[in-house]
Amino acid sequence: MEKDILTLIMQKSPGFSKGQRRISNYILENYDKAAFMTAGKLGKTVGVSESTVVRFAAELGYDGYPGMRKALQEMIRNRLTSVQRIEVAKELIDDANVLEAVLSSDLDKLQATLDLVCKDSFDAAVEAIFSANHTYVMGMRSSACLASFMGYYLNLLLENVREIHDTSISEVYEQILRIREGDVFIGISYPRYSSRTVKAMEFAKSAGAKVIGITDGKNSPLTDISDICLFAKSDMVSFLDSLVAPLSLINALIVSIGMKSKDSLSDTFNRLEKIWIKYGVYERY
Repeated sequence: MEKDILTLIMQKSPGFSKGQRRISNYILENYDKAAFMTAGKLGKTVGVSESTVVRFAAELGYDGYPGMRKALQEMIRNRLTSVQRIEVAKELIDDANVLEAVLSSDLDKLQATLDLVCKDSFDAAVEAIFSANHTYVMGMRSSACLASFMGYYLNLLLENVREIHDTSISEVYEQILRIREGDVFIGISYPRYSSRTVKAMEFAKSAGAKVIGITDGKNSPLTDISDICLFAKSDMVSFLDSLVAPLSLINALIVSIGMKSKDSLSDTFNRLEKIWIKYGVYERY
C-alpha cells in the first residue's frame, strides 16, 4: 500500500466509475476535510451513496472505509497549515463542548498509545539512556516543551545530560559537536515535524551515537533514523496538537530510569530538599 493515498488515487483513477470519480476528485481537492468525514457524509457531499464510498475504499485496497480515512489522516497531519487545521476543527468540535471533546480525545490517545507502544523498545530505551556516557535531548517547536520536561528530570537523575536549544542552525551542531559512540541522542518531534530535529538526529547517528526517537507513528521521518523508536499517539486539536500521550510516555521513561538508580535517587532528592529549603525555592505553608 502506498504511503501517500493521493498518489494511489491518481494511479487508479482511469479505472473509476462515474461515482468513484466524483469521490476521488473531491478527496484530491479537499483532502483536509475528507479525512475527517464519515462515509455517509462524504457520499452526501459528492452526491453518491454511502455504499459507493465504501466500495471506493475497497477499490483502493483498504479493508474498509475507516482504513482509508485513517490513511488520509496520517498523510495530511504534516501537510496542514495552522489555518487549515482551524477550518477542520470547526467541523469536528462543537463550540459548546470543547472541554469534553478535547479531554475525551486525550483519553483516546492515551489508550491508543498503551496499545501501540512496544515494551521491548521501551525497555531498550531505558537501558540505553541509563547506561549512556552523555545524553542529549532535542525537541523543537511544539515539542520543545516535551524536551525541556524530559531534560529537566533526566538531569536530576543522571550526569552529563544536555538539552539542545534551538537558537540557530549553527549552534545546534555546536552543542552536539562532541557526540560520539557511547552517547545517546533523544529526538522528539510531532507533526508538523521539525526538519532541524531530523537533521540533528542524522548528525548524531553518523557520529556513532545511539539515536532514540519519540514520535507519533511509523510514517514519521524519525522512524528510519532511530535505533530505537517509541510511538505515542498525538492528534490534531484545532491549530495545535495534543501532547498528553507523549508526555505520559516520557513520564514512564523517567520513572523507569529512576527505578534503576534507587539508592542514588534517594540521595539526590535528599540533597535537593535541603537546597530547596535553604534557599527558599518553594513557598512553605
